[in-house]
Amino acid sequence: MEYRIPEIRKAAELLKSKLDSLEDKRTILRAPELQALYDRIKPLPPGKARADFGKEVNTLRDELEAQVASSKFQTAKLAPIDVTAPFDVNIKPADRPNPLPAKYGSQHPLTAELELILDIFYGMGFSAVESREIDDDYHMFTSLNFPPDHPARDEYDTFVTDEGLIAPAHTSIMQNRVLKTHKKDLEAGKGIRFVIPGRVFRNEDLDARHEHTFYQLEGVYADEGINAGHLVATITAWLSNYFSKEVKIKIQPFYFPFTEPSFEFAASCPFCEEKGCSVCSYTGWIELGGCGMIHPNVFKEAGIDSRKYSGFAWGFGIERLVMLKYNIEDIRHFESANLKFLRQFS
Repeated sequence: MEYRIPEIRKAAELLKSKLDSLEDKRTILRAPELQALYDRIKPLPPGKARADFGKEVNTLRDELEAQVASSKFQTAKLAPIDVTAPFDVNIKPADRPNPLPAKYGSQHPLTAELELILDIFYGMGFSAVESREIDDDYHMFTSLNFPPDHPARDEYDTFVTDEGLIAPAHTSIMQNRVLKTHKKDLEAGKGIRFVIPGRVFRNEDLDARHEHTFYQLEGVYADEGINAGHLVATITAWLSNYFSKEVKIKIQPFYFPFTEPSFEFAASCPFCEEKGCSVCSYTGWIELGGCGMIHPNVFKEAGIDSRKYSGFAWGFGIERLVMLKYNIEDIRHFESANLKFLRQFS
């Protein structure tokens, strides 16, 4: 655009040169040079000169707005980067941050204990598959025999995105996937034996025993002729192995939509041998999780004949086990990144 008024022409050249150097192009519309031109309109006497001046100032602003709008669709040509290796091929060694040497670090206690728990289950013939940290309503509820609007859904108060995705409240989201994927093993007479570790999320009131984010381990066992006795024996075996001493199991009736019958299980306190102490609230027993025989509707949803096959499932919080093993008084220590706490396990 060619401006006839010298004052506006000079301001236009200055503003356009500044526009090229601005990272946020929109700030040019608030530039003092542009505002000064608008301030010049009012003192001018009414007439053609004032009208011409105002018209050119508005034209200049329109031109700047058009350039700002077009700049939103311009992208600089950048070399491709490998987002999985930010401190490898993308940054020169001299420009990389200098973190503490690995020798000063240690494995997080939850990671170390989870590896130990998985090793125990590997020795018992189980395989492991990792859970997910985002999922959908079908795997969180529908595949696990939670009908729409069923009140049992309220017990799993979790986080949901605007798109309807769910932060899983339990690792049971993987049951349907594991059963569907490995139902051919049942037909081949091998059975299904899986443990499923993963992080879960719940809308909790935080205290020494409750966290909004924690780790859970799901167990799924399916084959011909499986009964609750196998469930109790399996849980007893791995707990005794984990605590390195004989642990007794006590189960009591409970309700879960995805198991029938359903139980809560508690273990004899490994610290006082059922005599009663502060860890077990002087009851001699510690509640650890839920379990039960897999509901026929869950088998049906996975395409498995519940008249021929049966199985059991359980779920427990890994933090609670580690707290019991090391007499840790507050679950919030695990997510605190407190080095004083973590270095006790290094």
